[in-house]
Amino acid sequence: MSIPFITVEGPIGVGKTSLAKAIGNTYQFELLKEIVDENPFLNKFYEDIAEWSFQTEMFFLCNRYKQLSDIEKKYLSKDTAVVADYHIFKNLIFAKRSLSKEEYEKYEAIYHILTKDMPVPNLVIYLDASIDVLVDRIDLRGREFEKKISTTYLEQLSSDYRMFIDDFELKHPEIPVIRFNGDEMDFVQNNQDLQIILEKVDETLHRRSL
Repeated sequence: MSIPFITVEGPIGVGKTSLAKAIGNTYQFELLKEIVDENPFLNKFYEDIAEWSFQTEMFFLCNRYKQLSDIEKKYLSKDTAVVADYHIFKNLIFAKRSLSKEEYEKYEAIYHILTKDMPVPNLVIYLDASIDVLVDRIDLRGREFEKKISTTYLEQLSSDYRMFIDDFELKHPEIPVIRFNGDEMDFVQNNQDLQIILEKVDETLHRRSL
């Protein structure tokens, strides 16, 4: 296969960054982390989603576009493998949930223009977990703005993710998707669980290279 470009995805609090870091450390891949805390609209977004959703999503889209443009030049073009704690398709998941129909149509058009020539990951790891587990992990990391996330929003978002990843697999059969259940595996606290995940990643990368 081509130089590995792995993305880790799943709903808020599921452990994307922790797993991406573990994979990066294990394989000595470059780690690409999404910009979250730097978004100046995010705190207002969770106070009033309808009012601040377009500004919030456009900030994320522009920053992720810049990040992906940079990794193409800095790493992938130099045969350096990358693991990211997000896939840019998450923009459509969040935008469709929070934007009005008219705003989403404009946003989607901009999204497709910006991502037309973006590097495409050749492995996606999808993490999922129950709402109780997600809430516990969100509370544990203690981000102030995330305390405003309602369980209703989190449930809707988790459902959106599941539907989107199912559709992604149908539309992109050439990109393997590995799924893990966060209720059954705690790869942060349990090294044995982490090793199971790393072995699956290694197996998939090896199989793709044959």
